[in-house]
Amino acid sequence: MREYLLVFLVALSVTYLLTVVAREIALRTGAVAAVRDRDVHAEPIPYLGGLAMLGGLYAAYLVARHLPFLSTSEEFVFPDAGAVLLAGALVCAVGVIDDIFELDALTKLGGQVLAAGLLVTQGVRFYYFPGADGTQFSLDDVQGAVLTLLVVIGTMNAVNFVDGLDGLAAGVVGIGAAAFFLYCYFASAQANLTLATTGALLSAALAGACAGFLPHNFHPARLFMGDSGSMLIGLVLSASALTLTGQFVGMPETTGNSLFVTVLPVLLPISLLMVPIVDLVLAVVRRTRAGRSPMSADKQHLHHRLLEIGHSQRRAVLIMWMWAFTIATGAVLVSLFDDPLVWWSLGSMIVLTVALTFVLPKLHRPRKTGLGDTGLPENASVEGRVEGHAEERTDDAVPGP
Repeated sequence: MREYLLVFLVALSVTYLLTVVAREIALRTGAVAAVRDRDVHAEPIPYLGGLAMLGGLYAAYLVARHLPFLSTSEEFVFPDAGAVLLAGALVCAVGVIDDIFELDALTKLGGQVLAAGLLVTQGVRFYYFPGADGTQFSLDDVQGAVLTLLVVIGTMNAVNFVDGLDGLAAGVVGIGAAAFFLYCYFASAQANLTLATTGALLSAALAGACAGFLPHNFHPARLFMGDSGSMLIGLVLSASALTLTGQFVGMPETTGNSLFVTVLPVLLPISLLMVPIVDLVLAVVRRTRAGRSPMSADKQHLHHRLLEIGHSQRRAVLIMWMWAFTIATGAVLVSLFDDPLVWWSLGSMIVLTVALTFVLPKLHRPRKTGLGDTGLPENASVEGRVEGHAEERTDDAVPGP
């Protein structure tokens, strides 16, 4: 555990320091987020935070190769981890080009397919598909490749879709990575297997990279991760789950729900990113029903709806973090432990999160003062009313991704 903690801290520190460099590069290359109608930030913010996160991931990987415990699994862990980071560098490069020159959706999708295809050629893919009765269905090369492409590309786009408020995507993925690390570590311990796994290494490093980026990206943001970051962290998280099917003949035996464990290779990327994936599905359905392209932008994502019902930008991000924590942690706990207390705890977290989502905005609504809806005297000038509204919006109209 201590070596994984060091991996986390290295990724955190290097990412935090490199954000300054990434911001300078973004300013010099013109990779700056202009203010659009669907955005919530009020002034241009630099992109390319993904470069800093990629640097943090590689630094953690290089340090891990020289740690006493992890280095004993050199042939077991690092080839897969290196392949994942190589694919991450490829998709990050595509994102950098998009952040600077704004690629069309089809070209960007082509870059995602190339990165996911690189994973497949390097052996990071699904090798079996679990059945409900605990059996395992071996997948041939084509079946494994197709399923891998669907999961990896879907996860990258889900993270990209949810990247709409300061700190939202980094927080959601960081929570998912931390939850997946706990699963890898404790599932291996319960099954008396090696604790040195690619999934644990990558998820620890990814959680650290997200944590190191958040101080620069949380409300009010000074730097956005851009597509270079959202696609990178989406690929690394989904690929971390894929490595389990390649390193174990079967899923590790745990004391948790056996049915849940059998479907973890497919379910984990979905459960850890349930919030952005739900947002992605709703966006595709909404735009298709309206006769528009699924890739067309709008301002009806989940985080936009939280702002509409009365949450501030900071509170909307924290609410979505809570949903991500509840779902990701719940999935891991249920898979590891078969105890009624786990289900009661999960139910309590869901009730609390629902209450904070829908009740909190009502508690924070401004009370009527008898001075009109603006809180100004009825005989106040129109200019005074406008100024009053502008001041009230100051806390929320701060840069966001």
